[in-house]
Amino acid sequence: QVQLVESGGGLVQAGDSLRLSCAASGRTFSTYAMGWFRQAPGKEREFVAAIRRTGTTGYRDSVKGRFTISRDNAKNTLYLQMNSLKPEDTAVYYCAASRTLYSVRGDDYDYWGQGTQVTVSS
Repeated sequence: QVQLVESGGGLVQAGDSLRLSCAASGRTFSTYAMGWFRQAPGKEREFVAAIRRTGTTGYRDSVKGRFTISRDNAKNTLYLQMNSLKPEDTAVYYCAASRTLYSVRGDDYDYWGQGTQVTVSS
């Protein structure tokens, strides 16, 4: 089992940057596929980015070129660098871990963090 703790959220202005971190417990972090999801008020949770154990990445179209997902297996930490933030990026951001599958579907992930709020003002 793995526990995930997100940090790095906050209130920023449009065009600013933030870096989210997700610290994972346990010794098997490197064996998990990892993902970032977000949920805005009144909306369903949506995929943001994911990274395979090998480091291959994938993004939703609206964040391509602005967000970068990365992982540091030595530190058991997942990151999401967010640049050129827009008001529509406002949401609670969650990291998630999958024991078996790289996926854009939240249902395929086994473990979730508690979330960190990102608010982008116009």
